[in-house]
Amino acid sequence: MPETLLKGLTLRGLEVFETLARTGSVAVTADRLGMSAPAVSQQLRNLSLALGVELVDHSRRPMVLTPAGRLFLGRAEAALQALRAGQRGLSMLDLAELSALSMGVIDDFENEVTPQLAIDLAEAMTHCAFHLVTGASHALHARIAARELDIVICAAGSPDPPGTLAHPLIEDPYILAVPAGTSVAGGLGALSHLTFVRRDPDQVMGQQIERYLAGAGLSPPQRFEMDSNQSISALVAGGSGWTITTPLSLLRAGRFADRIDAHPLPGAPISRRIVLYATDDWTGPIPAQIAERARDLIEEHFAEPGRSRMPWLGDSFRVRRDDGTGTGGDSSPA
Repeated sequence: MPETLLKGLTLRGLEVFETLARTGSVAVTADRLGMSAPAVSQQLRNLSLALGVELVDHSRRPMVLTPAGRLFLGRAEAALQALRAGQRGLSMLDLAELSALSMGVIDDFENEVTPQLAIDLAEAMTHCAFHLVTGASHALHARIAARELDIVICAAGSPDPPGTLAHPLIEDPYILAVPAGTSVAGGLGALSHLTFVRRDPDQVMGQQIERYLAGAGLSPPQRFEMDSNQSISALVAGGSGWTITTPLSLLRAGRFADRIDAHPLPGAPISRRIVLYATDDWTGPIPAQIAERARDLIEEHFAEPGRSRMPWLGDSFRVRRDDGTGTGGDSSPA
């Protein structure tokens, strides 16, 4: 006989607990979930009563989880992720009548997100002529602006490509990457014995990084400039260079990752936004449905592992929703 859920264990209660665990604040949780503060407190009390344990230490500000709460959080997040994926998976059935789709995706996702997304789309679009390409964000900007592609997943441009509508996917903050064991106690000035590894200035990342350096009054010598994430990671891991990157890019370092240390970038935080652009003649629900599926895959393969490896990222590295909120709320675009 199947086991029934405990009385008082509700989906809303799990959502409240998940959000409160991230924010540590009843007021912030209420704001993000569109609830009143008393309603949030009641949901949390109901959940604790159902489980028979205290989940949150209310005596501390911001609130922190009890040992039982930390244990239960992993179960709650897994259950919510499965429910959300199932709900969005069903919505993909709406793509069955689509006849043609040309889509581009940044190289960052070529090993994890893009293959599964392609499989999902192929299964959902049974009568569709599907064309998929990968490339750098600036190249994808040009192709969707020229109407060569219907949809692209890439770093947001400034400005957005003309004639497009953007669906946010993930906020990807810039971080400092140095050879393992390198001290950064003295800030970027302490890295003068290493070579700064630049990104191709045609790339969105390259342009944003150069603006950061200029704003910080820094002008590292022009020695290494690359468009390959793996080559940049190899130089840093080898001990000869340092770079400014993002969690998403660092998680693609592969065999070099264990020899790279990541730290917060000094100064005011900056980030790139990964978005799904659709040409503005796509007025139906399809771009939003594809964006939802992409978010699930990005959360699974990047956001969750990234926060686990670099817990100091907190909510700065998070999946975002079309209403401007994410698992950690909204923020201003980079």
